[in-house]
Amino acid sequence: MCLHQPQCPSADASDREAAHVTASHSEQGWSLLCNGVLLFEDTGEILPDGRVVDPRRPTDAQLTPG
Repeated sequence: MCLHQPQCPSADASDREAAHVTASHSEQGWSLLCNGVLLFEDTGEILPDGRVVDPRRPTDAQLTPG
């Protein structure tokens, strides 16, 4: 799908979120990346094959007092 040089990471790569944005709908909270990944502002994703990647938000246990 990607025509960028160097080519963007594939939808299966661990750094897939680094792909270029081809469509952005910030008012709705999502962007479509050139590798076919639908990326949501809460860090959740839908991959081109339909798999869902849960959001990766920090939990209270991971937060340190400031």
